[in-house]
Amino acid sequence: MKKLILTLVVVFAVFSAQSQNQYEQGMNKAFALWKEGNPTEAVALFERIASAEKNNWLPNYYVAFVNITTAFQVMNDNEQLTPLLNKAQETLDMELIKDPNNAELLVLQALIYTAWISSDPMKNGMKLSGKVMELYSKAEKLAPNNPRVVFGKAEFEIGGARYFKQDTSAMCGQIDKAIALFSTFKPESVFHPNWGLDRALEAQKKCAKK
Repeated sequence: MKKLILTLVVVFAVFSAQSQNQYEQGMNKAFALWKEGNPTEAVALFERIASAEKNNWLPNYYVAFVNITTAFQVMNDNEQLTPLLNKAQETLDMELIKDPNNAELLVLQALIYTAWISSDPMKNGMKLSGKVMELYSKAEKLAPNNPRVVFGKAEFEIGGARYFKQDTSAMCGQIDKAIALFSTFKPESVFHPNWGLDRALEAQKKCAKK
């Protein structure tokens, strides 16, 4: 009986290691495709990983994130923008239903709304700006030391302040805070979100020039 249990444990451990290796290999390949400038292929691979890793929110997170970042690159092309943001929203909704208190997911939702606002400020600004701030406020309560939360909120507030020609000093101070948080933030794994420092540094430079 002991030998049977030991054999089952070994088999399970080997199977788990193989599954983990497949997951890691798939994620690394998807990131490589994205880095090489192939977002469509990267999204397709992240989607395949998500279908196999149903209890792991990260693959779908990156499906949404790749679509969001691509959308920001085609702001003036509604034919490309709309399906990208719709796909990001559809995928993000799957994970928010499972965990509505995941600060990283809330940041992505705020970014989707921000993209809609940026594409048509007159149409979407009043409708979505309040929702963006609500999302960042909720995320800030859940994860006050998450640099993407602090930076995202400050960046959005700076955008609004500049649009209305208001002082941005306080928000620029939050950019500095976010940069400090990036230096101490430790993601749970190599695949957990760890982006944003480069954007925060660029925002800091713009603050210095104001």
